[in-house]
Amino acid sequence: MELNPLDIGVFLAFVGAVVTVGIMKSRHGKTGEDYFLAGRGLSWWLIGFSLIAANISTEQFVGMSGNAASHVGLAIASYEWMAAVTLVIVAFCFLPYFLRAGIYTMPEFLEYRYNGVARTIMAVATIFIYMLLLGSVTYSGALTIRTLAGKMGYDVSLATGSFVIGMIAMAYVVSGGLKACAWADLIQGSALILGGGFIMYFAFDKLGGATEAARIVDVGTGAVAIETLKEGTGAVERFWELNKVRMNMFLPSTDSVLPWTALLLGLWIPNFYYWGLNQYITQRTLGSSSLKQGQKGIVFAAFLKLLIPFVIVVPGIIAFNLYSTDMKNEAVGDNAGVMLKYLKANPETKLVKPTESPSEDAIDGWRGPEFMLAIYPDEASIKAVKAKNPLVLPVLQSEYDSAGVEGYVLFDTNKDKSWASTFPALAAEVKAYNEKAEAAAKAANAKASKEPFIAYKYDTAMGQLLGNVLPQKVGLVGFVLAALLGAVVSSLAAMLNAASTIFTMDIYKKYIRPDAPQKAIVLLGRLCVVAFTFVAVMLAPQLGNPKISNSIFTIIQESQGFISPGILAVFAFGLVVRRAPAVAGVLGLVTNIVSYGLLKVAVPQIQFLNRMAICFGLCLGVMALIRFLMPLAEPVRFEQKTNLNLEASNGAKIAGIVVIVITVILYFIFSPWGLAK
Repeated sequence: MELNPLDIGVFLAFVGAVVTVGIMKSRHGKTGEDYFLAGRGLSWWLIGFSLIAANISTEQFVGMSGNAASHVGLAIASYEWMAAVTLVIVAFCFLPYFLRAGIYTMPEFLEYRYNGVARTIMAVATIFIYMLLLGSVTYSGALTIRTLAGKMGYDVSLATGSFVIGMIAMAYVVSGGLKACAWADLIQGSALILGGGFIMYFAFDKLGGATEAARIVDVGTGAVAIETLKEGTGAVERFWELNKVRMNMFLPSTDSVLPWTALLLGLWIPNFYYWGLNQYITQRTLGSSSLKQGQKGIVFAAFLKLLIPFVIVVPGIIAFNLYSTDMKNEAVGDNAGVMLKYLKANPETKLVKPTESPSEDAIDGWRGPEFMLAIYPDEASIKAVKAKNPLVLPVLQSEYDSAGVEGYVLFDTNKDKSWASTFPALAAEVKAYNEKAEAAAKAANAKASKEPFIAYKYDTAMGQLLGNVLPQKVGLVGFVLAALLGAVVSSLAAMLNAASTIFTMDIYKKYIRPDAPQKAIVLLGRLCVVAFTFVAVMLAPQLGNPKISNSIFTIIQESQGFISPGILAVFAFGLVVRRAPAVAGVLGLVTNIVSYGLLKVAVPQIQFLNRMAICFGLCLGVMALIRFLMPLAEPVRFEQKTNLNLEASNGAKIAGIVVIVITVILYFIFSPWGLAK
């Protein structure tokens, strides 16, 4: 993959246009309402594209396509298709209350319904979660930059990529706040859908010309087979033959990523929280010029959500078909340190062979089943062999000499389902070792730590496609790279603006300086954007640690469980049960944070979406008990505190029903019943 002058020109022009339009369209804002809510003047088409651009980032392009490349396949599209239904409900059941209240932030609504304590708990918890989100989105973008740069022969660190992304987002958010974000999103949202379409088209084209491809044989075990493709078959036919097993939206109930049981309730919780109560998304709808414009914009975004899996998930599936070997080689760096620990913990192993400075011929010819732990004196030698042979794991001599194992260590072969079937000999040995180590830990009343083995670096799926399938020398590579960068920048910008708004309005103006003038509020908002940008840039490289997860998408979704079930329960209960006292909101939020953390530690085998469902039920139970014991004498009334036109849109309602019907049809087509036909 090479960038020619035309690609570079297209890329720079795109970035320049985004920053320039964002700044120019928002230069007249002087008040907090102008800066944080675009003067409450956003039209439906701006809202729709901005919602999609704020949502679709490299979290999806990297994380979701990475999940699609694994055994999960099309099932990961539930995050998109269920979101379409969620958005329609939000437009007509949530948005009227929020606009009526005239709020700036979602925590502010909790004071409107409950009290200031509930508002503060949500504000503080949200800011902490946003710290992780800021780092996660920046990391996933930097990872893609590093992967693509490697394809072009350059070594770009995660820290460098993170810095570039952070500075671009900060440039226009500091200047214009939400209005700058919305106009920049109009460009970036359109480009990312178009760019995703280009990637999908050329991925199919590449599959049509391939001679062999990888296929996941069994979703349950993750077993992989390399198959020779029949000549004369078309790309779509090949795709279906290779991937029919991964086109099922309903995974087994035992699946660790997205079991079908999570579709019953667990997945609805993060969806409703994200699209209805999450500040960096809802801030766009709070900036609506009227209820009609807000509802039209949300339903427009719901329709676009139906398209996203076809430009993100399907290409991710094809990426594994075409580039599974490259993904396996990319995992070498992550596995080297783990295998070194395994050798130190189990020196009797016959399947890990330490070798000092092996020759290039020895590396190329190594076929296993043993792993070679290649020991080198310097980093330069390691880089030369890092992605050549997945059975050759390079480590520094100093790391090898100093490595040791403290306590009891277990080695997780289930983090990546394909690992055990890809390396069966070592998997059997590791299983026997783990049984002995676990028994020894129990006998000593000690807790064993875990180290994960990874067969494939799935999160490089999109990077593999960008580096291998796009035509060269026509400017298309530059455009797609710009669209991908725009995706992460738009999401990062939305989070920066949201975190800044919450800190300024829910912390600073609420407790520190209630009488702050508009000029001071806008200035603090801008300073917060700068501060949160540096948090993102500093945190992002740390998320590259393979101990954390093999999927950044899962990290983001699971971490939000600390707040999303409780927030959804408190909002929904407060809207429906008008006699619930203020303390119900406070205890509902606290119950979720405590119970989610306890379940994660005490019963880690519960899949996180199912854990969310349990916590959601606990929160509702606690609040229902409080309502029964301490009912308000009079029901809460939601008074109107805005001059906006609150007339609903009948056209948006009809379009929303159509979106829901299409979603149901898609689920049937890609269900065991639909696939059987």
